Amino acid sequence: MVNAETQHETEGFMRRRGIVLWIAMELARLAATAGAVEPPLQRVGAPDPELTRDWPERWERRVLQSARTRYCDTEMGEELGWLMSPILEGFLGGWRLTADPKWVERFVDWADAWIQRGVREPDGFLGWPKAGSGGATSQELVADSLLGEAMALRPLVLMADEIRKTPKLKQRWGQQAERYLKLAEATFEKWDSRSAWREVKDGGVWVAVPFGIDPETGGWTEGYARRKTDGFTHPANKQNLIAKWLIALSDVTGKPVYRERAEQWWRVMKARLRLRDERFLVWNYWDPAGPWDYKPNGAPKHWMGVHPKGGYYGIDVEGMVIAYEHGLVFQAEDIRRLIVTQREAMWNGQVEGAKFARIDGGPPDARWPDQAGVLWTALVPYDSTLRRVFEANHKPDSWGGLSSTPAYLIGRDGKKR
Repeated sequence: MVNAETQHETEGFMRRRGIVLWIAMELARLAATAGAVEPPLQRVGAPDPELTRDWPERWERRVLQSARTRYCDTEMGEELGWLMSPILEGFLGGWRLTADPKWVERFVDWADAWIQRGVREPDGFLGWPKAGSGGATSQELVADSLLGEAMALRPLVLMADEIRKTPKLKQRWGQQAERYLKLAEATFEKWDSRSAWREVKDGGVWVAVPFGIDPETGGWTEGYARRKTDGFTHPANKQNLIAKWLIALSDVTGKPVYRERAEQWWRVMKARLRLRDERFLVWNYWDPAGPWDYKPNGAPKHWMGVHPKGGYYGIDVEGMVIAYEHGLVFQAEDIRRLIVTQREAMWNGQVEGAKFARIDGGPPDARWPDQAGVLWTALVPYDSTLRRVFEANHKPDSWGGLSSTPAYLIGRDGKKR
């Protein structure tokens, strides 16, 4: 018969033995997987020539039609990004798709028309200020837009690279290429010096600044004194668009600061991802990043949650895929999770007439009943099913097709497939 003391000692021994065995098994597992590298994502192949045969012609007609708007002669502030950059991306895509200098000629015409309208601001930097453009914390302030400039400058940076490495283009437009890069770098310096960049716990974010230009004095408004402590963190989609510009600058100039800033944002982006139903990724449109994002009463300056317009999430996914392709922050497993989220949590399962639900599974918003979710086109090169959906539903002569059509046909690296 075993007394209570002996039984207690036996049970303790067995628990310790179990712990030792578990530790040994874990060490063996870690030793077996040491040095193992996660397999990279495999691209699914070239576009289907039967489905995409008429895309270039339809796309070109739309680009030339859209170019008649001459947004390059009129737009300021954030609209530089939303209205002008898609056409610049179209011209860039036209060159990459056809190697015809006519597209570069159109590009330079638009870029130069825009640049020459810039004004010198109180700190000596060039800008395109506008009231209510999203460039500052108040819609009433006359201010530049970091987002608008980043979106417009990205194709300038990429076209400058094309001009530099192509002798026949460099001979004619080499000076413009250098001017575009100089402007892009000066614009980064402008926003950095205005305290629009803030380092935070998980990395760094860009903020809308609390000041603008005083029309009466020509100087800054009173918010300039609070530029280091006040402001409003841009939502995720804008952060990702800015990061796309920065990684393009890094690729073309080789300067590490641009890559580092993009990486810092993507670290914040990844930290904000969470799992839904233990399988699907979901994240908020906006999250506070620092004390500047709260009102004096402690309430956040903006609502937090999933945005009912799915297009914003398509921009975020493109940013994450670009980060992965540059070896930054996101791993192949993250992209695979995004593919699972798109296919199993959002897609209606139809190739023809495909539709997508909200990322969080919520109901569509009555204001945007057909925009709850979109195809995440950045994932298309990595999943054959999503590629079929894209090719079956893509409209190359749509506004979105201005940039996405050549990007798909030639690949994100600018090389025709």
